[in-house]
Amino acid sequence: MDIRQVDLNLLVAFHAMSEHRSVTRAAEAIGLSQPAMSAAVSRLRLLFNDALFVKTGAGMQPTPRAAELDGAVRRVIETIKADILPAPGFDPLQASKVFTLVTPDIAEVHFLPRILAAFAQEAPHCDLRTLSMPRQAAAEALETGAAELAIGYLPDLQKAGFFLQKLFRNDYVCIVRGEHPTIGERLTLKTYLAASHAVVSPDGREHLLDQFLQRRGLKRRVLVGLSHFMSLLPIIEASDLVATVPRDLANICMRYASIRIVDPPFKAPVVEVHQFWHRRFHQDASNIWLRGLVQRLFVS
Repeated sequence: MDIRQVDLNLLVAFHAMSEHRSVTRAAEAIGLSQPAMSAAVSRLRLLFNDALFVKTGAGMQPTPRAAELDGAVRRVIETIKADILPAPGFDPLQASKVFTLVTPDIAEVHFLPRILAAFAQEAPHCDLRTLSMPRQAAAEALETGAAELAIGYLPDLQKAGFFLQKLFRNDYVCIVRGEHPTIGERLTLKTYLAASHAVVSPDGREHLLDQFLQRRGLKRRVLVGLSHFMSLLPIIEASDLVATVPRDLANICMRYASIRIVDPPFKAPVVEVHQFWHRRFHQDASNIWLRGLVQRLFVS
């Protein structure tokens, strides 16, 4: 017998006949018409080369071959019902899993404290890791499952094969040290362009603000270029440099250093922060839970 020729629905019909010993009652139990059930019994007899169920005064009784098959067929059906058919679930209170996020350092500081606090309450046995990686590697990490989500301003991931959800919009502001000698509460374009700047370019990529300034023919002196946003905090506090950064980073810097926020002298572009995941994991229960948590905490 070639398993490729076996219709698993016939095992359901066999199980119903074993249970009810009647074509009529077996048909009702599994939602078939009586002719369809009779046809299934005929196919079973051909498949196993045995009468299987024989009509007697006490109803349709199993042959020795049918009695021999009964236990195995029951186990197959129970396995399918228990292990294959149920929709996968994820219970964060009971689960023990390591979740990995792809995110730059600015997002680590913004997102992780609240996510970790939520984990402590809702997923106490789950752990969290973050990765900072180049754009191509980030896409591969989501494709392979090395990371569940990527969070931040990541326009390279807005492509086929990926889902995204907008979390919030982030405008740009300037930050300077609290006692900056020449910049007060307001900043003119002339002063902005004359100042020395610190610019962060994660992964060496040109940022949205750089493109904005170039299109308008505005050129600033970049005294120091950095690859990590959090390096700005000690540099700005200890110098007369200006940094133009997303507002959430500026607010974080103000908490830990003597730094002031000043509005830029132009209408800067707005950054949209998203969470991204690959379509392979769109229906994965743990991924659904994690991105739902991020949505609940940060969508505005």
